[in-house]
Amino acid sequence: MKKVIETRMSQRGVLTLPKRLRDRYGLHPGDSISIVDLEGVLVLCPGRLRIDSAAERLARKLAQQGESLDSMLAVLREERNEYGGKS
Repeated sequence: MKKVIETRMSQRGVLTLPKRLRDRYGLHPGDSISIVDLEGVLVLCPGRLRIDSAAERLARKLAQQGESLDSMLAVLREERNEYGGKS
């Protein structure tokens, strides 16, 4: 599950998504991206979405892979701690 892509924020708070991600998700200038704050873990989602439907889709995908939301968040916290993030 280790697909870490690093980018830097500019002084004005602008983030640049790498071209391969823009291409993969069909993102173009002016497209909306939703940011979900999971208490220290930020999740970027293409487009505008309703959090409930996004959570349901995520839970279904995780369940199909034998994962739960709790187990996924635990892995994300471990990764964040390993790479020097906040607890």
